Parts: sequence; structure tokens; C-alpha cells
Amino acid sequence: MEGMPHPIPRTVEEVFNDFKGRRSGLIKALTTDVDKFYQQCDPEKENLCLYGLPNETWEVNLPVEEVPPELPEPALGINFARDGMQEKDWLSLVAVHSDSWLLAVAFYFGARFGFGKNERKRLFQMINDLLTIFEVVTGNVKQLKDQSANHNGSSKSKSSAKSRQSEPQGKMVKMSPPSKDEDESGEEDEEDDEQGATCGACGDSYGTDEFWICCDICERWFHGKCVKITPAKAEHIKQYKCPSCSSKRARV
Repeated sequence: MEGMPHPIPRTVEEVFNDFKGRRSGLIKALTTDVDKFYQQCDPEKENLCLYGLPNETWEVNLPVEEVPPELPEPALGINFARDGMQEKDWLSLVAVHSDSWLLAVAFYFGARFGFGKNERKRLFQMINDLLTIFEVVTGNVKQLKDQSANHNGSSKSKSSAKSRQSEPQGKMVKMSPPSKDEDESGEEDEEDDEQGATCGACGDSYGTDEFWICCDICERWFHGKCVKITPAKAEHIKQYKCPSCSSKRARV
């Protein structure tokens, strides 16, 4: 697919460098070279793919003919959706698929050359320290801020939780409601912490495998299922008000 052959990466560092090169090329296509990229994705053409190359360039081309392909293939037919949605939404969609493809290629190399658990973990940590293409294209770097906040303290204090939640869509992060034990140093917040330890609707305790959402008004936590909010729906809510707070405002 890529014209001139590139050396096959065999170590964690080589795979990571391959990832970075392809990532840089894809970011160029979706940012600095976006006009050229847009023009090449003609919906009248056949199924097209966006390829990032290890030498930090990109190309829009037909998928490879060999089946199965030597490497995982990018999303097929990105050109068909170009005129059916707003440009920024289309670019965001391509960015998400590009992020998925980059991970697929990196871990294909890892599987092919027998990376063990520690090598895979190290590779993912190196990749995870970079912004995703989606974050670069959309400017949404909330997740990176969440990670740095978590690294700054061994426990999630009420204050750090609030600071993350004040960011756009911050309430939608699936995280443990602060418990009383985690914030004994802040006496003024103990009452809030006790409320956050259980669901404000059903009263059950927090479960790590469940989606939770926090009310921006009363700051109580709820199971998403109890207030009929899914993670997908939560992404579009700028300020969440629980049923109780919504009904209070309606009566006023």
C-alpha cells in the first residue's frame, strides 16, 4: 500500500516509533492538510481509506487487494460520508477510526513478534501518553487532564473530583463517588462525601462496573440506569439535573 517498503518494527521502541510516524501523518491530513484531504475524499469515487505512513506522511487510496491484508486496514469508505454530515463531524469520525486503526497496527506488530504482557503494557503506556488524533482534531483533552489529576494524588478527593467535573462533559466521567474514608482530611466535605457513596435514587452502593452521573445542582451521585441516562446520552448534556432538582425548578 505504501509504495516504498518500510522496515518492519520488531521491538517496543520500534513499534512506538512506527505508531508516532503514522499518527503524525494522519494528524497532518486532518489539520494542516485538511483541504487537500477533503478534496481527495470524493464521494463519487470507490471505497477509499486514509493511511498514515511511518515517515509522517498520509495518503488516501483504495484498500489493498490482497486478502487477508498484510496489516490491519483503516476504515473503508470514509469518502461516502463526507457530504452527508458537517465537515467537523466528518473529520471527528475519521479521527476516531484513525485512532482505532493505529492501535490495531501497533498491537498487530506486538502479536506478530511475541510481545509479552510487560511489553504490551509498556507499549500502551507510551502510546497513552500521547494525545489521540480525536483529541487533537476536536480540542477535547479532558481525558488527559483526568489522568494527570489522578496521578497527582493516590486518592480521589472531593476537591479534585469537583475540578474535573467543572470541565465540559466532566460529569460524564465514570468514576467512583468519593467516600468518607477517602476524604477524612476535609471535614467540611464529609457530608457531601457520605451522599456520594450511594445512589441518590435507589440507595445502593457504588459498583465499579456501572456508569454513574453526578447532579450539578445537588451534587448527589446516581446510577445512570436509575435516572435513565446512558454514557452516550450523557456526552450531550452540558449540565445534568437529577429528577428531584428538575421537579423543584419546574414548581418554581
